[in-house]
Amino acid sequence: MPQLADLEKGQSIGHRTVELSRADLIRYAAASGDHNPIHWNDRFATEVGLDGVIAHGMLTMGVSVELVAQWAGDPAKVVDYQTRFTKPVPVPEPPHGSPETPTAQLEVSGKVGKLDAEAKTARIDLTVELASGEQRDKVLTKAQAVVVLD
Repeated sequence: MPQLADLEKGQSIGHRTVELSRADLIRYAAASGDHNPIHWNDRFATEVGLDGVIAHGMLTMGVSVELVAQWAGDPAKVVDYQTRFTKPVPVPEPPHGSPETPTAQLEVSGKVGKLDAEAKTARIDLTVELASGEQRDKVLTKAQAVVVLD
């Protein structure tokens, strides 16, 4: 587990790649109760102006903060988490294979943004990007988690 005294602003907490499939969206819809057809039906998604099915915003937010929870060693140490959604995360149908085949890839990295010795907290700033080949598009901005540390 990280110690507050060992951290400095700008220090990396790590990186993770998250792959999403259509099956992930269906499982998340069942768990969250969010059955909006933009998350599973291409025809409906395009009729409302999207390019196709997109991931749930809360799913994107949740899989991103997991980097912080793992780094902290205990998800309960994450006491605040906020972000702004900037772009949807398209999850196209796989060209071949099953709905379990991942078709979207998120790249998540985190850095120490601020330390508060009095409150014994570290603010972790996340970068969350949709990876499409060499292109990277930020899908969350101002993604910040506050972690209580010893």
